[in-house]
Amino acid sequence: MRAALIGWERRLRCPPANGSAGHCGVGEAGRRLFTMFLVGLSGGIASGKSTVVAVLRELGCAVIDADVIARQVVQPHSKAHQQILQHFGTEILLENGEINREALGSIIFSQPEKRRLLNSITHPEILKEMLKQILKYFVLGYRYVILDIPLLFETRGLTRLMKYTVLVYCDPPTQLARLMRRSGLGVAEAEARISSQLPLEEKRRWATHVIDNSGDWESTRRQVLQLHTRLEDSLDFLWARLAVGTAVAGLGGLVFLLIRHFIS
Repeated sequence: MRAALIGWERRLRCPPANGSAGHCGVGEAGRRLFTMFLVGLSGGIASGKSTVVAVLRELGCAVIDADVIARQVVQPHSKAHQQILQHFGTEILLENGEINREALGSIIFSQPEKRRLLNSITHPEILKEMLKQILKYFVLGYRYVILDIPLLFETRGLTRLMKYTVLVYCDPPTQLARLMRRSGLGVAEAEARISSQLPLEEKRRWATHVIDNSGDWESTRRQVLQLHTRLEDSLDFLWARLAVGTAVAGLGGLVFLLIRHFIS
């Protein structure tokens, strides 16, 4: 599946010709094919990633949420749902047949081999659905697609598919206070949850762009707007657009000469 995604990622660099996040005509398909790129977005628990995603959606950006897809692929009667029941039993089911995420989470939290097993079941289905959505945005002509992936920096293989990676960061005291306030946890339990993840400072070293969400909402919004502008104005694939334009111009010239030859 990774090889398939790498192959598709090379094919799916495709925005509208005018650089906007909107649609473009079928005639621009050749240019879009070489200009769309993928942007990975991640954060940490209580760092405020959902706030950043809300602003991006408000701007009309294409955002694919890996968490939402992860819930969709394990719905009752799905392939992943059946495989999970085979390996984890019916004890993890709710009354409506859906998987009890808390019960399953408590199992994989304390048993790394079970977590690896669950990942081997769900990850291929998640990646398959993400690919479908990337293709959808390709057809619609978006300049870039944001992949909201909580464990982006923990699963280093995925970062290779991204042209840019964005981390939603906040300082440790703010992160701890937000988590305690949001979840009603004590200091020790909140610190344990934060320490179970890769530290934000380490993720920061891997990110190409950082949005510091330690301050107020307006500060975060300004940073998101600046990031969006930089991505929209990216010239990373200008060489490819020029190559396509040159090839089209050359082909047009050849056709013109042939027409002249046959009518003269």
